[in-house]
Amino acid sequence: MSIGPRPLSVLFDLDGTLVDTAPDMAFALNQLLAEHGRPSLAYESIRPQVSNGARGLLGLGFGIDVPHPDYDGLRQRFLDIYQRDLCVHSSLFDGMNEVLEALENDGIIWGIVTNKPGWLTTPLVQALGISERAACVVSGDTCARAKPHPMSLLHAADLLGLEVASCLYVGDAIRDVEAARAAGMRVVAAEYGYLEPETDPRHWGADALASHPLELLAIIGLRPHATY
Repeated sequence: MSIGPRPLSVLFDLDGTLVDTAPDMAFALNQLLAEHGRPSLAYESIRPQVSNGARGLLGLGFGIDVPHPDYDGLRQRFLDIYQRDLCVHSSLFDGMNEVLEALENDGIIWGIVTNKPGWLTTPLVQALGISERAACVVSGDTCARAKPHPMSLLHAADLLGLEVASCLYVGDAIRDVEAARAAGMRVVAAEYGYLEPETDPRHWGADALASHPLELLAIIGLRPHATY
């Protein structure tokens, strides 16, 4: 299913959309839990929280949020552990490299817009070998406001020299859809991402849903998606 005129650019959320970072994030959380004498959590319970970053993972593992007096210290220690082994098991989602190659071969530029801070985004993208391929990388601290505010998406379009209406955004969280809608971009919800069990992306208001990265090809209008 195509969503209309072919976009001039496709912008991707990072964690849970472009890259499967859950294995390394889960390892960092379990390392932190072990340091505090707490039992490890099953990967299946951690994965749905990865798109919510340190805040979601600390909420899962320790039952605390920002106002808690221990939050800042635990967050910093979690990020230190994660940064140390940032890209041990993280990789592009299955089929995503084929999607990027198809975009590049068809002259459609692509970029990254994430809420992940730049000091983690930059080394991760470099370790994955895609930093030279991405036309832009906008991190969570690049702009004054992060998603669901549209500022980072508007900034990406500006960096690319494109009208927002000619860009397509792909993300695995409702804040991605909200940011794209506020920016005036078409948007695809990545159902293969880090969704909590009770989450139903059909209610987010996206233009299309992708249950596998290769489905993006048909949605964008490049060619029918491959069999997988």
